[in-house]
Amino acid sequence: MGVKILKPLLPLRDIVVFPSMVVPLFVGREKSIKALQESMKTDKTIVLVSQKNPEIDDPANKDIYSYGCLGKVLQLLKLPDGTVKVLVEGEKRVKIHEISKEDKNFLTGNIEIIEDTNKTKESEFFALSLVKKFEKLLVLNKRDLS
Repeated sequence: MGVKILKPLLPLRDIVVFPSMVVPLFVGREKSIKALQESMKTDKTIVLVSQKNPEIDDPANKDIYSYGCLGKVLQLLKLPDGTVKVLVEGEKRVKIHEISKEDKNFLTGNIEIIEDTNKTKESEFFALSLVKKFEKLLVLNKRDLS
């Protein structure tokens, strides 16, 4: 078992963020904005985790999946209506062991970083081969459109 760290949580509706994804998010919930502000005070990382039901406004432990993605805040912009537009980049998969209620202003999670275990030379070869085939498909598709 790896090292557990306490990080602010940002529950997401209708989106799952994976490592290497760069995603713009519009954040309106007070607790979520406070979690973002807290992450900006430290190392600009926050746990991005999907909600099981997007209709719930104040998600608790049971409403949030137990795996998420540690994300880095690249850009944060406060909008005139009080919401925040944030650009985040997924960095590493994490397991959320427990959600802490210590700070009532926002959710924090006791997390453990999950390292990739299935990375082999063979899987890298297949991934590279797939990317090359996709690039070829894009070139062929552009010819069909003209």
